[in-house]
Amino acid sequence: MPLGLGVLAIMAMLVAALAANAAPSKSDQGANRVAIVTDIGGLNDKGFNHLSYVGLQRAVRQLNIQGRTFITNSANDRTPNLAAAAQQGYGLVIPVGVLFAFGPIDAVAPKFPNTKFAGVDVNWPDLSSKPTNVRGIQFKEQEAGYLAGYIAGLVVKDQRGSDVISAVGANKVPAIVRFIAGYKAGARRANRRVRVLVNYANDPTFADQAKCKEATLNQIERGSKIAFMVAGQCGLGGLTATKERRIWGIGVDADQGFLGKHILTSATKKVDVAVYDMIKAFKANPRGFRGGYNANYTVRNAGVGFGKLSTRLPRAKRLEYTRKANVIKKLIAQGKIKPPAA
Repeated sequence: MPLGLGVLAIMAMLVAALAANAAPSKSDQGANRVAIVTDIGGLNDKGFNHLSYVGLQRAVRQLNIQGRTFITNSANDRTPNLAAAAQQGYGLVIPVGVLFAFGPIDAVAPKFPNTKFAGVDVNWPDLSSKPTNVRGIQFKEQEAGYLAGYIAGLVVKDQRGSDVISAVGANKVPAIVRFIAGYKAGARRANRRVRVLVNYANDPTFADQAKCKEATLNQIERGSKIAFMVAGQCGLGGLTATKERRIWGIGVDADQGFLGKHILTSATKKVDVAVYDMIKAFKANPRGFRGGYNANYTVRNAGVGFGKLSTRLPRAKRLEYTRKANVIKKLIAQGKIKPPAA
């Protein structure tokens, strides 16, 4: 090869190499773009979906990322929404809710290996395709439920009459089962005489407030003095019933005390913190954001807990119940109390 042609060939190779190094990969191009995909109920559920949006908006403000929310209005929207987010170049896609693990993630994630996914309430080992670009986000809801139940047990013990409390779940999905199992156990630790009524609204949408209200009214007729709603937007109907019938309600996921003084406390689940944490980790190292395992949130790392107690309680009692609940919280964090998951 003539010397001139050889030099030109070498230069061309160098330019190509530099261009390859300079040109961002698809994953790098999406490093500043994050999408959440809500479950049914939308952002006005005052809990689960809303918290995911709060976490996204915090990341938009603090991490200088571009965020978008895909709203799921029906079960048929889950898979198309996930696929649309990946197709549109969002580097990290966060599906919100366990029902994304029952088909949609397995249908979409393997087809977009350069897109990262982090599924709220998704247990990675349960995914049939075992996609390595998916990270599960799990919470020990039983710990939050235990704390809420413990407070309910203390409060009902100090009231006149029978010691009956209750819980309403939307469906028997794992997270709800864990919340309620912990609630029952916590209540019984505080009050051996307590009776806990449990009903499921059988609401696949998590948004039918009438179903949860009906279930709660039924429990009130059976003597419940405190009702715990573990049902997304559906649960707002149950909390309305507690207000109308003048009994205590217990919220879930968010600290739902903003709904009124009839909210005794809430079993909190820091979905907003988890979403922010995933985005922060992805932003710091898009290519190195690993899947294939679960990120876990517990009492010990402040991922779950209980909300403020209602100011309708006498101040002395409010302080007493809070102090006792914090003792239990510490014992859970230390592993000395292990709330049941079922």
